[in-house]
Amino acid sequence: MSMLRDKVRLQIPGPTPIPPRIQQAMLRPMVGHRDPEASKLVAACSQRLAPLFGTASPVLIMAASGTAALEAAVINSVQPGGSAAVVVTGAFGDRFAKILGKHGIETHRLDIPWGQACTPEALANFLKEKPQVEAVFLTFCETSTGVLNPIDRLASVVREHTDALVIADGVSAVGGVPAHADEWGVDILVTGSQKALMLPAGLAFASVSSQAWERIEANARPRFYLDFLPYRESLEKNTTPYTPAVSLLFGLEAALDMLEEEGLENVYTRHQWMMRMTRAGIRGMGLALLATDTDASPTVTAVKGDDGTAEAIRKQMKALNIRLAGGQQQLKGEIFRIGHMGYSDPLDIVTTIAALEVAAIRAGLPVQPGSGIQATEEEWIHASRVDHRPAQ
Repeated sequence: MSMLRDKVRLQIPGPTPIPPRIQQAMLRPMVGHRDPEASKLVAACSQRLAPLFGTASPVLIMAASGTAALEAAVINSVQPGGSAAVVVTGAFGDRFAKILGKHGIETHRLDIPWGQACTPEALANFLKEKPQVEAVFLTFCETSTGVLNPIDRLASVVREHTDALVIADGVSAVGGVPAHADEWGVDILVTGSQKALMLPAGLAFASVSSQAWERIEANARPRFYLDFLPYRESLEKNTTPYTPAVSLLFGLEAALDMLEEEGLENVYTRHQWMMRMTRAGIRGMGLALLATDTDASPTVTAVKGDDGTAEAIRKQMKALNIRLAGGQQQLKGEIFRIGHMGYSDPLDIVTTIAALEVAAIRAGLPVQPGSGIQATEEEWIHASRVDHRPAQ
């Protein structure tokens, strides 16, 4: 059966689909990046991002990728000769550790089995022997495994056992999961533009606490483009220290309009619905989930597929013009991942699960047609009754 080649459904955990409204906004005529219009845009976007981070402070905006934000968090927070701890629950926790290593920082790893969240008890036991670390690096949503770490409780443990800064990678969480950086005591929370914020890659964001600013101001580690201090100084003048990605800022303005119109609580509820529908559909088909319900992320779901079935299903899904993500590092070929964040809704999940049934059957799995769809729809009906909130 021929398919419409241009009609590709992107169900990966980033980059995510871009709404037409945001695409149109990014096509606006260019303005000078030092013009008053650009300054107004920078200031407004910074302030409007704050509720997504759960902070009263302005949010720094950088023309960079999410990984650049991770590196910026490292080099701004840890002094030369300092040490840090990193909780590794997957490939992106491991990336934090690699960045620390590249900068010659003594790194203490707490390795958690991939597919599980870090417990407060595990972190407490780990930190009791390492009270002198300057920073503890956490991953909010571990994109490689579909696990959501309990950042609020982990941050509390860090405060109890150390004087370290709490630094969190929120790249595939912020905008799809409630974040309360100030309340939780997260000193630096970073994210990128191409996930729940529904933009192309190219913008990075960071919220920074007053305690973190004190450490950053005293930090002698060499840094230039990724130094947070010039960004703070420029933001006080409603600008950026280096050329901003103006078209992406036009898109960000439209994305924030969309999030505010829907209402953040409704946004987070929608992501919860999609997570539960996806997990119900996978179980209904008889496939196995990597993370438990307790550890599962509202933005991405990882599905087990041993003996080559994960890649076989992805191949069949690609033939249906639906893109899923594979496993990373030690999970390569062992799982596939379904992204459900940003410009995605429950009907997208129904479509994805229906296609997954077809793909799994074509890949030779004993899946009963309709089994996943029934479970998905039942969860949708149940979730709608339990969690429905009127649109704002």
